[in-house]
Amino acid sequence: MRSTAPRLHRPGLSMEHILHPTYHPDAIDPSTVSWDRVRLAKYLVHQQFSYEYPARIRELRHQLMVIPPETFGDQRRTVYSLEVSEPGEVTTTMDSLANTVIHVRIPLVERAVEFEAWVTIERTGPPTPRVVPSAWLDDPRFLSPTLRTTPDAVIEQAAEVLGARGAQGLELATQVNSWVHETMAYVPGVTGVHTTAAAALAERHGVCQDYSHVMIAICRRLGLPTLYVSGHMLGEGGTHSWVEVVLPAADGSGGAVGWPLDPTHGRPADMTYLTVAVGRDYGDVAPTSGSYRAGHGGSLTAHKEVRVIEVDYRD
Repeated sequence: MRSTAPRLHRPGLSMEHILHPTYHPDAIDPSTVSWDRVRLAKYLVHQQFSYEYPARIRELRHQLMVIPPETFGDQRRTVYSLEVSEPGEVTTTMDSLANTVIHVRIPLVERAVEFEAWVTIERTGPPTPRVVPSAWLDDPRFLSPTLRTTPDAVIEQAAEVLGARGAQGLELATQVNSWVHETMAYVPGVTGVHTTAAAALAERHGVCQDYSHVMIAICRRLGLPTLYVSGHMLGEGGTHSWVEVVLPAADGSGGAVGWPLDPTHGRPADMTYLTVAVGRDYGDVAPTSGSYRAGHGGSLTAHKEVRVIEVDYRD
């Protein structure tokens, strides 16, 4: 039987409300939606992370980045709930990029602990670039290499060739996006969360986080401030990633906007994408991470489901 656990949710709406069949009817097949005509779309995201251990563990300190921010461009979080199967302390903070960070502290876990999150999200269409602080145009966090995005000679040469074509701004970022998509092959199971952009490009294969790291490394080398984005894409089994390139606003106001591009699929990110968190690279936005005291390891089983629950079209 599940123990009483901390629960976080928007006041006024209970978990029973979220899960009630009348709250989210049968899911809509995303392939039947005319996304270019959508005025408003609503989504339901359900995630489970189950950790099992061969014996008890102590002093579990866990971090979850699975709940989207309250607002992110045209995306709005409407309701969310997090349940933890073991009693402990749960706190929620906001980091410097407005990501929702949940910290869990559990003194003792006998054999297993499960985290279950439900989120409802709305997006308005057509999608537009996100307004971001103009200071991000020169922010060293998005222009400097990280351990995962440090360029080697191959990345430097790719940046030089792409930059020599004469494109600038969004056109240049789009060319980088296409180049990474055409150069890399999607091969799961051959890279890990610590694989660098240089290592992935040397083998020319990897998964979405590798595509994103390679694109970030090239863009930053070209002077384009770029963020790593963690989230969901309709039809994808696991958490997806793409990039956000920060560029001056086109209206000449001196502001800045973030353009979402997906090098894994070689296209802009549209309303079939839901953002959870942004950072310098994967290390800033890992969905689940933590530590504990024990002389043994554990195993993780994860499950995710994203449903489209309502669509309104423009006249």
